[in-house]
Amino acid sequence: MSIVPADNLRSPSRLGRVGIFIAGFVTAIFLLFVVSYPGGVSRWLQRTLHLDLDQPAIVQRIQRLQRLESVKYTLEKVVTGEKQSRFLPQSLAGERLLLIVRGEVFAGVDLGKLQSSDVQVTGKHVKITLPRAEIFSTRLDNNQTRVYSRETGLLVPADPNLESEVRAEAERQLLQAALIDGILTTASTNARGTVMALVQALGFTDVEVN
Repeated sequence: MSIVPADNLRSPSRLGRVGIFIAGFVTAIFLLFVVSYPGGVSRWLQRTLHLDLDQPAIVQRIQRLQRLESVKYTLEKVVTGEKQSRFLPQSLAGERLLLIVRGEVFAGVDLGKLQSSDVQVTGKHVKITLPRAEIFSTRLDNNQTRVYSRETGLLVPADPNLESEVRAEAERQLLQAALIDGILTTASTNARGTVMALVQALGFTDVEVN
């Protein structure tokens, strides 16, 4: 085994030491920038991502939400259905049905209808015009809907269609009550909040949703 004299061990050259110092200095400055930047790395990345998003990309992101169901209206009430004869009293030829109904109305905004012209991007500012809020569905909860009472005249059989007619009337009244209580306004407000949060998460700070 041979031993290498200490004089033969080469220390880093002056040029190499300067290069290492410069690389370390640049790295330190970068880390200081990232740490001191508001929001840290994630916010810096969001700002960078924001620059890559154009108007068609934003439209596609919003359209992916499709039918944004933003509010559910629930109501419980008693609905009455009656049939009467022109010539005979109610007790002989009439029929009366009381139905306790519980139903729900769902409303929201169909973001699949969003057009490219509805989204305007100017630098960090985004202006979005959403489609109008609409009623998606009205339905009765069959588990919570029941016949409270039913009276049938002595001279007539029970009408098998009466309950179906009362249920249809109950859905109509349920929808009317939801509209009077402003379900479409609430649905529009909730949809605006959801879309605004989505666009802000993409890195835009100035977002206007109408």
